[in-house]
Amino acid sequence: MSKDILIISASPRTGGNSDLLCDEFLRGAREAGHRVEKIRLSEKNINYCTGCCTCIGKQGSCIQQDDMNAILDKLLACDAMVLATPVYFHSMNGQLKTFIDRVCPIYTLLKDKDVYFVVAAAGGDMLIERAAQSIRVFTDCLNNVKEKGVISVTGVWNAGEVRKARAMTQAYCCGKNV
Repeated sequence: MSKDILIISASPRTGGNSDLLCDEFLRGAREAGHRVEKIRLSEKNINYCTGCCTCIGKQGSCIQQDDMNAILDKLLACDAMVLATPVYFHSMNGQLKTFIDRVCPIYTLLKDKDVYFVVAAAGGDMLIERAAQSIRVFTDCLNNVKEKGVISVTGVWNAGEVRKARAMTQAYCCGKNV
């Protein structure tokens, strides 16, 4: 059965290592017949959450008029989501954290979804688990969301270094087997 998959790439670099892993996931998923959209957060105008709490009183809405409103609709509609980030100081980067904060208007409505994490780090394996755990703090707040896999690579500093890593095959296979 074909699924709708939404890939959220928080890489600030086009062709960055986590972004390239997203592309491989996308390729595998499309080859398997799924509908896939990749959103690069760096190409969107997404403001920080202002803490106004409008979304608490009026679920599903945010007073800010930026690109996040359209992304919220896509999150609600997808069957599976991929959350991808480079590791910055043992955690997700700021772009992904800002995105997560802005999911607040709909987080109680996000349910019955599969989720994959894509994490790329210059350092060692410990960083991957810490970054994945920081994303889990978010996904644990959602209803019946199933973590289906963590696609990770370490030791990649420069953009494109991931092309030599087995994580590229892992990303492709995860996409193919959603």
